[in-house]
Amino acid sequence: MDQLPDVPAEDVMYFIGVTTSESSINDVFPRWMEVMDRDEKLIGIDLEIHADPEDYRKTMKFIKENRHARGALVTTHKIDIYNAAKDLVDYFDFHAAIQEEISCISKINDKLVVHAKDPITSGRAMEDFIPENYWQEHGGEVLLIGAGGSARAISSYLFDPRKGDNIPTKLYVNNRSEPRLKKFKRIFREINDEIEVEYTVTPELEDNDRILHKLKPHSLVVNATGLGKDRPGSPLSDNCEFPENSLIWELNYRGGLKFMHQALDQKEQKNLHVEDGWRYFIHGWSEHISEVFDFELNESLIADLDRAAAEVKGR
Repeated sequence: MDQLPDVPAEDVMYFIGVTTSESSINDVFPRWMEVMDRDEKLIGIDLEIHADPEDYRKTMKFIKENRHARGALVTTHKIDIYNAAKDLVDYFDFHAAIQEEISCISKINDKLVVHAKDPITSGRAMEDFIPENYWQEHGGEVLLIGAGGSARAISSYLFDPRKGDNIPTKLYVNNRSEPRLKKFKRIFREINDEIEVEYTVTPELEDNDRILHKLKPHSLVVNATGLGKDRPGSPLSDNCEFPENSLIWELNYRGGLKFMHQALDQKEQKNLHVEDGWRYFIHGWSEHISEVFDFELNESLIADLDRAAAEVKGR
């Protein structure tokens, strides 16, 4: 890993990722601090994908032991940092414990508190583009390409038994290797064990194409692989065929976004709604910042932050 940042002399939130300097949050965060009349700083910490466990431990200890290190948002490394450093944590929230991942680090006095915010933030993002009673009215299915933390969080929101009949009729989960599928299966049983789920190891693009072709109309297809942001490409081939009248969600908002462009190429022909990860970005960062700095979010503030971010990025 690169050298850890200097010990902060003022309150700082960290961003633990792979290519943090390329994230839009570096431009958006200072503007958000102005909107909220705050003066905290954001500093990125880059770690290689599946880094040495000791690097994760050093990072967690750095945050825990420094008074002005208020906490962090974790992307890409959510599962690995949990596995490497969970013994350094003083308190896990419900989702962090059940999902076995860390997306948010905060502190209460000198105690290290961790959260898995994706079930909350992905749900808010989906509420922005999935019509009300969509599943009840159309009976569509869900394909999650990728079986990591984001995919598990999305499934926990969509298939929450408290939603009654307004849930998808089937879940497909694809991943390049078996271990994450096994973990997904174990955790999803605790979320909803009455759903039909098809788990498939898909090492080749054409394997994902084949499962995609099975989906009913009015389904949801999600790129939860990370491909298209920190790593180039798409989990689908250029010969893929999206289901008609469906929702296509690219979780990324920056990078090549090949998966999103593949969907846009079929948008008119297949009557697709194509969504990128911008609103996910807004909900994710605002929720994490509020946790780290201990203040309440409300709809009015989220709207202000959304407008400010859009102005900064010219969206």
